Amino acid sequence: MTALTRRALLAGAGGLTAAGGLFGLGGLAHSALFSAPDAGGALRVGYLPITDAAPLLIAHSAGLYPAWAVSTSRPVLFRSWAALAEAFISRQIDIAHLLMPMAVQLRYTLGAGVRVLGWNHTNGSALTVAPRVQELGDLAGSQVAIPFWWSIHNVVLQQLLRAHGLRPVVRRGASRSERTVELVVMSPSDMVPALANGTLGGYVVADPFNAAAQIKKIGRIHTFLGDVWRDHACCALVTRDDVIAGRPQAVQAVADAVVGAQLRIDADRAAAAAALTEGRYLPQPTPAVTLALTYPNPPYPLAHPDWLPQRLGFRPFPYPSFTRRLVEAMCDTVVDGDRKFLDRLDPAAVHDDLVEDRFVRRSMSAHGGPDAFGPTADLTRTEQVQFS
Repeated sequence: MTALTRRALLAGAGGLTAAGGLFGLGGLAHSALFSAPDAGGALRVGYLPITDAAPLLIAHSAGLYPAWAVSTSRPVLFRSWAALAEAFISRQIDIAHLLMPMAVQLRYTLGAGVRVLGWNHTNGSALTVAPRVQELGDLAGSQVAIPFWWSIHNVVLQQLLRAHGLRPVVRRGASRSERTVELVVMSPSDMVPALANGTLGGYVVADPFNAAAQIKKIGRIHTFLGDVWRDHACCALVTRDDVIAGRPQAVQAVADAVVGAQLRIDADRAAAAAALTEGRYLPQPTPAVTLALTYPNPPYPLAHPDWLPQRLGFRPFPYPSFTRRLVEAMCDTVVDGDRKFLDRLDPAAVHDDLVEDRFVRRSMSAHGGPDAFGPTADLTRTEQVQFS
């Protein structure tokens, strides 16, 4: 890699450098950033150890990936979003689940050829708070952790805070009198101990870290993000343009396997939790993962109980209405990093450029059609978002 390419990568990363660890390639194998994948090689899968990754992992556990298409080796575990994204754009892995806002960022800051194939899941995240926090206003003067700047967690949290008279700030201490909340990026695995030792007033993240806090009795779930934005996409199934061009049949096989895994998980969530933990894909204990996949009615009123906001969903189709609303919301989101790429984006045009849904459409047709995955058989919907 040339010095120029390295500088461009670091400059374009913006929020990635801020997310912990350098977004250079020093700690990685020396793979060429812009080299095409081996046309005959099996695709490699990477993931973060959260329940959002379940479809990718169950597809491997259940043997749904054809050996000619996807490596039979266990998917590669990464501990932070920055590390996973770095491996993805440096072509050490070919398939991953990435935060949907991160996918937007990577495509339009690095020109990394990121393409969203479909949604890996819906819902599955929550705001977990310290025991002293009863109302959102109690977070004034506190630190709240997010997993990544360009995440649905940060996007939704900031709008939720503003709706309750709080102001999110970065790189400055929070003030109770000024009703500010300091946002800090933290790896999900570090959030639970930070909440336990009083460093944080709360954190917003994917499960099973919210379930773990409840089980350990060090915090409680205050708001499921699905109670704010109905059936939102947190993580998307992604690959790159070069993989689609060079291995379209393998990409279709991945989509088929992941869609099949989504149905399998939904049919027996307890069995999926056991496979995820006993098979050591996820390091968290089985009770936490089981709770995350099977939340009963929470011990507080839901704003929209008919939305089933506590339920991790598995709907693979990437709705254009969501992409547009997401990009619009990103424009109002405070981050510690480069935001200039948003100035040149037309929210109405991003979906067609970022998303390649032909593979997941075929997969859904092969697995019972759209009716098997939810109520919107015509594959259109209106976004339902309520922050107050």
